[in-house]
Amino acid sequence: MATLNYTGTSHSFFILLGIPGLEDHHGGISLPFFISYLVALFGNSLLIFVIITNHRLHEPMYLFLCMLALADLILSTTTVPKALAIFWFHAGAISLDGCVTQIFFIHATFIAESGILLAMAFDRYVAICNPLHYSTVLSHAVILRIGLAVVLRSFCVILPDVFLVKRLPFCHTNLLPHTYCEHMAVAKFACADIRVNVWYGLSVLFSTVVLDALLILVSYSLILYAVFHLPSRGARQKALGTCGSHLGVISMFYLPGIFTIITQRFGHHVPLHTHILLANVCMLAPPMLNPIIYGIKTRQIREHVLNTLSLQWKKC
Repeated sequence: MATLNYTGTSHSFFILLGIPGLEDHHGGISLPFFISYLVALFGNSLLIFVIITNHRLHEPMYLFLCMLALADLILSTTTVPKALAIFWFHAGAISLDGCVTQIFFIHATFIAESGILLAMAFDRYVAICNPLHYSTVLSHAVILRIGLAVVLRSFCVILPDVFLVKRLPFCHTNLLPHTYCEHMAVAKFACADIRVNVWYGLSVLFSTVVLDALLILVSYSLILYAVFHLPSRGARQKALGTCGSHLGVISMFYLPGIFTIITQRFGHHVPLHTHILLANVCMLAPPMLNPIIYGIKTRQIREHVLNTLSLQWKKC
């Protein structure tokens, strides 16, 4: 493998190819992308509007949900419009700086979402296991600090990715078989040693997303232990009901990612387009389904959404 003292010409722009092997079907594939993006935009924007404008929803669980909806908007807007431009107009050209910017926002937002889900698990733990101190432990000031910590962690751990990619020379092909720029998908086309990129990427994954998932698992183990020791069946059902929507969102966030990692690691005979489609599911599914899950499972949000839509309908 080449070393970093490469002195030849390095590509300053790339061509994203979309989903290789399925170019003839890009028009049909674009339909679920477009629909999921519209649902994500409308659902998450409505969720943020309802939570901000209704003071009764200014509780920790809903404020964390507002953060999650904002992260979903950023994640979907960072990836889907470019994919649609590739599918519809064959506009796959992207500069190196644009590619690096996309890498930063995709990975930073993904890690932020993981941190928000951890905060939401902590919220449910305090609400069920220590309800008398709930408002004290999770005051608005504490929620603000948690939000800032989530953003700062994402920024600090992903910023080095920008420099790790920018330092690489790209002297071979500038054709990227993907719908968006992803750190290792771009780095593997470099004509240089990318071991630093590989090890740093793994360290970030394990110190953020994997650690968050383990802490969420611990949190819900303690929650379930507390729930099944409640005296009445009604209290147990109510406590489990408050966690149902959060568990659904956690599943939609982690399971596609885990499945994608498994297929990349062990599915050597899996076609490339399958890997690309799975990677896009990780970008499309959570932003689209999160507002639907919370809208259906959470009575307070469902009522406020229906009231908001009813008022807007009457004005029209």
